[in-house]
Order: sequence, then C-alpha cells, then structure tokens
Amino acid sequence: MLNFFAVIGRVVINFFIELGQIVMLLINVLRYFPRVIKDRRLIIEQMTIIGADSLPLVVLIGSFTGAIAALQAALLFTKFNMIEITRPFLGASIATAVFTELTPVLTALVIAGRVGGAMAAQIGTMNVTEQIDALEMMAIDKNRFLGMPRIFAALAMMPILAVFSNLVAMIGAYILTAVKYDFSFYQFFDSVQRFFSMREIWISLSKSFIFGGVTALVGCHVGFRTSGGAEGVGNSTVRAFTISAASILVIDALFGYVV
Repeated sequence: MLNFFAVIGRVVINFFIELGQIVMLLINVLRYFPRVIKDRRLIIEQMTIIGADSLPLVVLIGSFTGAIAALQAALLFTKFNMIEITRPFLGASIATAVFTELTPVLTALVIAGRVGGAMAAQIGTMNVTEQIDALEMMAIDKNRFLGMPRIFAALAMMPILAVFSNLVAMIGAYILTAVKYDFSFYQFFDSVQRFFSMREIWISLSKSFIFGGVTALVGCHVGFRTSGGAEGVGNSTVRAFTISAASILVIDALFGYVV
C-alpha cells in the first residue's frame, strides 16, 4: 500500500515539475515575440510547414468530418422518424457540432501528430547531436531561434487551418445530405444562416488558437529535453504527440464546461 501511494506521489510531483518547465518555456518564448518582424524568415518557414504543407491533410480530414457528422445526425433523426420534422434545423445543428467541437479537435489532433511530433524529433535530434550546445556557444538563445518561430507560427496558422476545415466540412455535410436525403442547397444553408451564430465561429477559432499553441509548446519542450541518441528521439516523438493529444482533449473538456 505504501508503495502504491509512493508511485502516485512521484507521478503527481513529476507532473507538476513538467508543467512548471512548460510554463517557464512559454514565458521565455513570449519575451521574444516583439522580435517577430526581425525574425520573420524563421517564422515564415515554420508557417509554411505548419500551414501550407498541412492544408491537404486538413482539407481531407475536414471533408470527411462534415460528411460523417451529417450522416450520424440524419441517421439519429431517422431512427426516431423525425427527419422530415428536423429538416429546417439539420444544417444548423450539423454546423454547430462541426464548428464548436469536431473540426477544432480533429484538426488539432492531426497537427499534433504531423507537426508536434516533427518538432520534437527535429529539436531532439539537434539536442542529442549537440547542435543546440553549438548555438549557445555562439550566444544564440534556443528559445528565440527554435522555440519562438514554431510557437508563433502555430498560433497564427491553426485558426486559418480551422477555417478551411470548417468550410470543407460544411461542403461535405451538404453533399452527403443532398445525395442521401435529398436536401436542396437552399434548404441546408438557409438553416445555417437562420440559426447559426458568430459565437460558434469565435469558439472554433479560439479553440484552434489554443490547441496550436499547446501543440507547438509541448513539441518544443519535449525536443529540448530529449536525450539518449536515436532511441531518445523516437521516444520524444511519441511522447510529444501523446502529451499534446491528451492536453487537447482535456482543454476541450474544460472549454466546454466554462463556455
């Protein structure tokens, strides 16, 4: 029994230690945000990786997310013989689920797997091969040169990716309802126009902004703490995605409770 409580205690202590390290990294990175214009080349390079290079995957995920959301909503109403009654409201209900929950979370999870893991692997490789030590020998702060461009780019690009994901999700939802349930364009989008609110768009963008920052912050933190050669880099890649995905889901739950 004592060993059990000792293990729980170590887990809790290690959690707060790592949380403190992440917060300190965030503070150190925020100090360099005024240098955004001066370091714009580094930031634009990361924005290309996070944004433009991820766009095809985000569009693919978004389109199927919308189609699946529309299918499940329509099947649920059909199960209770309410599909005809709910026709004037189906588009808005799908849009609410897509904008506020599905696309922000799924897009963030995709970016966490594609970008967060890559950040951890890249920075981790630099760490184990002593390239970061070389930067420090040249008086180049790793938080400015490696951390700030990635975190700023993630904060800037994730809401943009969410916008594209939301748009293609609604197109996918309309196509499925039109083909399977004979919805007209006016019938579907008139519901969205009448019952959808700007608040739901702001929730979607706010979530995406926070999720992007968390993903980049965790990726950089894990990369800076990498050790143990090639095996350590592999472990850091998995660990960065695991922590990012768990953080995204926890923050989403807290967001839903607060908002």
